[in-house]
Amino acid sequence: MSRLPVPTTARDVVVDVGPLSHEDVVAVARHGARVTISEAALEAVAQTRAIIEGLASDTQPHYGISTGFGALATTSIPPEKRAQLQRSLVRSHAAGSGPEVEREVVRATMLLRLSTLATGRTGVRVETAQAYAALLNAGITPVVREHGSLGCSGDLAPLAHCALAAMGEGEVRDAEGSLVPAADALAAAGIEPVQLEEKEGLALINGTDGMLGMLVLALHDLGTLLTTADVAAAMSVEGQLGTDDVFAADLQALRPHPGQAASAANLRAVMAGSAIRESHRTDACTRVQDAYSLRCSPQVHGSARDTCDHARLVADRELAAAVDNPVVTLDGRVESNGNFHGAPVAHVLDFLAVVAADVASISERRTDRFLDVARNHGLPPFLADDPGTDSGLMIAQYTQAAVVSELKRLAVPASVDSIPSSAMQEDHVSMGWGAARKLRRSVEGLARVLAVEVLTAARALDLRAPLTPAPATAAVVALLRGAGVGGPGPDRWLSPEIETTVDLVLGGRVRAAAEAETGPLA
Repeated sequence: MSRLPVPTTARDVVVDVGPLSHEDVVAVARHGARVTISEAALEAVAQTRAIIEGLASDTQPHYGISTGFGALATTSIPPEKRAQLQRSLVRSHAAGSGPEVEREVVRATMLLRLSTLATGRTGVRVETAQAYAALLNAGITPVVREHGSLGCSGDLAPLAHCALAAMGEGEVRDAEGSLVPAADALAAAGIEPVQLEEKEGLALINGTDGMLGMLVLALHDLGTLLTTADVAAAMSVEGQLGTDDVFAADLQALRPHPGQAASAANLRAVMAGSAIRESHRTDACTRVQDAYSLRCSPQVHGSARDTCDHARLVADRELAAAVDNPVVTLDGRVESNGNFHGAPVAHVLDFLAVVAADVASISERRTDRFLDVARNHGLPPFLADDPGTDSGLMIAQYTQAAVVSELKRLAVPASVDSIPSSAMQEDHVSMGWGAARKLRRSVEGLARVLAVEVLTAARALDLRAPLTPAPATAAVVALLRGAGVGGPGPDRWLSPEIETTVDLVLGGRVRAAAEAETGPLA
């Protein structure tokens, strides 16, 4: 997602790849934090590796150690070919196609795979786990392609591209972003290529790490965007001479959804102290109630918040998981299982795309009310300086509507689809990677829609002068003006101002401007 903050180096931050928090994933994936593996984790890795080595020459079949994979699981592999089996697995599965996946997604994928390796349940060698840590710390990012994962048996193709780089094969981006052969990048960083042994190739590719990494990153961004949606809604209610009485805590408590209560509290805080609001708190105001898009903002935004809370619970469970097949159990058995199936992650990825589309939809409706002279309560048509000669923000709403329409298409769930693979051995798959890829587009689209609402509401608040807005909404208007987003006036080139506002929304600066006056918002 190109509009998200560019990754920066945070060499003073070190993340232990034991149980990871959401903040750990963002720090490593997006901001370049370093990773370390604890001595206890390395000891656990070594202990379970000894179990795998004890089975390496066993004549009994053990999946992934002495057999083929998928539909070839019944094919016995002689001992002298079992290391080659792992290398062949990675090479054949590194079959992705299409554009490169973003750096932060690849780093998150590698970090989460390393976290599973560090549980000691996969049977890899210590050297292999340390190689992944070294790649992350050197800023070496394997080239992973957009298409290739079905979200079952893990994110096979994306993870195989990462494993291929650890072997010193394929292409990578170095710390400066240059495309170079993996062998050259590893040599320059002093990293020895991994020589895969029994079970290791399978352990490096059999996880849901790509889709989980994208889920964690999306939740991080939605945390900012949903609070920003409350700020935007408050600006719209204020600018359209709406009432904040409906956001009262006792009214919200009659329907005790926690997200709704938090959103309403944000709206009350952001609108506090508004002279514009006070100007129509009189008997002369005959409006009984506001339109749904204004009055019901806490209900829609709050439901999105509660959905994110559910998705965060799923992500927390996944962050604590050891996803591989087979796994080495705590009592030393090597057992096949189905924990690699991406359904739990895929379902919430789709759910988040639905709520992103809905929050964007209500934002667009609030924006449109500003532009219609029949509904904007005394503002000029399209907030234009000279209506007719000027079109004002007419086409900004077109842009917003186009994005909302796309978000509705992206809300169609990927996880209800399944195409059997591997000669019907893998006959039901999650499509979670696809759900994650479209969610990234949904999150960025939501930011764009909110940016147009903020830009429009800011102009409307200026047009309410000499009445003054609330301190928090005034701070957002000042932020935009200081960043070069102009106020009311004759028509001008609008695209750069929209893009600037998108950056302010995605970077959390709109939220921060409001919080500078209100204190922390939920």
